[in-house]
Amino acid sequence: MPSYPVIPYQSGGPGPPRRHRSRGPLIAVAVIFTVFVVGGVSTLFLLRQRAEEASVTSATEAPPSPAPPTGTPEPGGAAPESSADPRFVKVGQCVRNDGPLGGQPKLAITECGPKTYEVLRRFDGATSGEKDAEAKCARVEGYTNWYFFDSELDTLDFVLCLKLR
Repeated sequence: MPSYPVIPYQSGGPGPPRRHRSRGPLIAVAVIFTVFVVGGVSTLFLLRQRAEEASVTSATEAPPSPAPPTGTPEPGGAAPESSADPRFVKVGQCVRNDGPLGGQPKLAITECGPKTYEVLRRFDGATSGEKDAEAKCARVEGYTNWYFFDSELDTLDFVLCLKLR
């Protein structure tokens, strides 16, 4: 039998070629992850900022024909601002519009009397604005005006169906 010389295996020499893995998929995953993280942080920041702005602002729409504030306040009139806030008004109570004529209303709970609005119905929960308020109050007999509060949190939204006294 012929004898063949034995050659030890040498690295880097002839042999099967090494496959280099592409780093493209790894880079793509890293970029997508980074975009999601930055997007999530940005979204949280914007939502937090809007929530702070919403807590400072009040209602957005006026009743169709608001009554201008008339007369002088009665002695011992409205209680401190927090108890006169329309967010706490109940059916049967009255509110007055302290806002400018034709501008955004500024309702305050007050004693019932001439040129005040009696709350006939209150709808708590999400509202989409003017058309929603009109549709809800259309089912309330005797209403003359409506008012809605639309905030970032739907649980704070409400619609008031009012009757001018």
